[in-house]
Amino acid sequence: MAVLSVEGVRKAYQTPQGETVALQNISFSMEKGDFYSLVGPSGCGKSTLLSIIAGTLSPTAGRVQVAGETVSGPCPHIGYMLQQDNLLEWRTVRQNVLFGLEIRRRLTPQMKERADRLLETYGLAEFADRRPSQLSGGMRQRVALIRTLAVEPDILLLDEAFSALDYQTRLAVTEDVYRIIRQEQVTALMVTHDIPESICMGDKVLILSGRPAVVREELPIRFDLSERSPLLCRSCPEFGSYFNHIWKELGMYEAHESARSLCEEGGPLGGEGALPAAESTP
Repeated sequence: MAVLSVEGVRKAYQTPQGETVALQNISFSMEKGDFYSLVGPSGCGKSTLLSIIAGTLSPTAGRVQVAGETVSGPCPHIGYMLQQDNLLEWRTVRQNVLFGLEIRRRLTPQMKERADRLLETYGLAEFADRRPSQLSGGMRQRVALIRTLAVEPDILLLDEAFSALDYQTRLAVTEDVYRIIRQEQVTALMVTHDIPESICMGDKVLILSGRPAVVREELPIRFDLSERSPLLCRSCPEFGSYFNHIWKELGMYEAHESARSLCEEGGPLGGEGALPAAESTP
């Protein structure tokens, strides 16, 4: 049985100008331990899809199932990491890690022990009594991930979780996060605008089209490595082919949207004799 099943999900919003469709017939599934990356043109609805999977937003049609159960509200089986780490400065590192357990009323001695074990395993035990402001950006993201994993989610959703970091820190953190997720055998779905990041971390890249978004392609990612890591993937010969393929797919939709905007505004492609937007793209 799939850990996550997204079946025919559609999301539409009502505006004064009429109905705006963000997502159209989105379907895919993930097995335990899968790591998928989700990419698409800006504004196509990637974060909206994560919110629907997490149960914080309802679809207009279709359904999401986690471990065979239909999601109808905030799902306790899902952990969510956002762009900001959202650590609480007035709490220590250990207290931040325990915060999710407190909220869910699962702060048992066994769960406390597991949280301490996670801090120890991933190199943060010596910082357990420090405040978030005393940590580097990369360490803060590790704390945020451990806080999310402490509640034992079946699925981890990452929404541009590394975008607030500088480039060098981001490379190091993706190594850490990838290793932790693999060791904990968590099913993960990551939204990113960074094509290399999507390739280096994902077993598969889901490529969304422009709005209304559909799954344009499910691209399997395979590297000839005995032990995979994001940094090693960047030096593999397969990397360039994957990058060019995804870049071409995303570039096609960006060009289509630019052409459409120019036509609607009566720009160079608009006016008498202009090509339809879909035909004017290379």
